[in-house]
Amino acid sequence: MNLKEFIEELEKLNITLEEKQKEQLEQYYELLILWNQRINLTGITDKEEVYLKHFYDSLTICKIIDLTEQESLCDIGTGAGFPGLVLKIVFPHLKITLLDSLHKRTNFLEEVKKQLNLKEVTILCDRAEIYAKNHKNLFDVVTSRAVSKLPVLLEYSIPLVKIGGYFVPMKGNIEEEMKGIEKIEQKLKIKLLETKSFLLPKENSVRTLLKFQKKEDTPLKYPREYKEIKKHPLS
Repeated sequence: MNLKEFIEELEKLNITLEEKQKEQLEQYYELLILWNQRINLTGITDKEEVYLKHFYDSLTICKIIDLTEQESLCDIGTGAGFPGLVLKIVFPHLKITLLDSLHKRTNFLEEVKKQLNLKEVTILCDRAEIYAKNHKNLFDVVTSRAVSKLPVLLEYSIPLVKIGGYFVPMKGNIEEEMKGIEKIEQKLKIKLLETKSFLLPKENSVRTLLKFQKKEDTPLKYPREYKEIKKHPLS
């Protein structure tokens, strides 16, 4: 996806980039490639692939939630900053918290934050279940992209969401992970409001967005087998 195609696809999402935002995304890409020579941040390094599979893909969250109406967002297992850092560039009003369990990734994110002069971005090297112990009901929106299986992810993420707020996981093919979702909704006091599946432009790989709303406070209890959330790269 070249820059022209990127801009055209974003217009379909009702996103119009300013010149500064285009420059910030370009600088982000350059830093990603530079740091990736030293630490493993991503297997995707071709510029057009990064713009499609990282930058555009991160912004498809706008298909299911209007971020202009939200104030705070937490990205769990953000990795190299997808989607959270991309969302901050395009929606600068958002107060963003980026969570990742590896220092090498959070060090990279701190450098991007510094070089792009991004404000109101909190970067933490922490696990979601640990962070949630002292930060329950904090965010308008919590999201994650290609992180863990849905039942595990819901257990870890929902405590961070404000009552009335939203959890929006970004997934690939979700069919198997949806089994037994009704029981999980009852347990966590959440409601699945919407599911939206689509094909990524050019390569036509499946993407699925889910929008859960938190109806009541959620007990902070994690099953013993949920020891760690892991990245599950999208195709």
